[in-house]
Amino acid sequence: MFANDPGDESFEDALRSIAAELGQYLERSLENVDVDDIAERMGVDPSTAGEWAENAGGWIRSLTSGLGEEIARRTKGAAPRPGSWPGPGSVPGRGVVPADPLRTAGPHPLDQPTDEQGLALAALDSGRWTIEPGTDALAARGEGPGPNDALGIVRELRVRDWIAADGKLTLTGHRALSRWLDATSS
Repeated sequence: MFANDPGDESFEDALRSIAAELGQYLERSLENVDVDDIAERMGVDPSTAGEWAENAGGWIRSLTSGLGEEIARRTKGAAPRPGSWPGPGSVPGRGVVPADPLRTAGPHPLDQPTDEQGLALAALDSGRWTIEPGTDALAARGEGPGPNDALGIVRELRVRDWIAADGKLTLTGHRALSRWLDATSS
């Protein structure tokens, strides 16, 4: 409960309300889109554009439907409330220790590949390595050394969107390979 909150609403409830309002705003905005005008400008069939808009609306609704709960869950305990400061037994000199703000951060597609990742990207691109069908493991084709961590490296490449499900390099993967090659040749 906040001092400036006349409704005695908790922080998590306030986040839920904001997310609900955002979802309603997005739905109202979608209702006001002139799909026929957009279809005409893009040169596509109006019924196809209508399907796209309907799919986009469903996607947005699915994202915003649980947004308030997700935000409240992730921030639970992160915002200290007046009068709730720790007393005896708290960490001296540190007060409230907030949750790690980077706990959900993941690898970024624009990361610089490690040597192991760069070698794997190069080997996949050349066809010297492949992903075994029905698995998430790399396998060597023909001569040459195989991967050191056949399972782990695939996961690392996929979470960065450097390879697709079939093991082929994505556009981002090709760019990552280029960055790695540029860095190793310098």
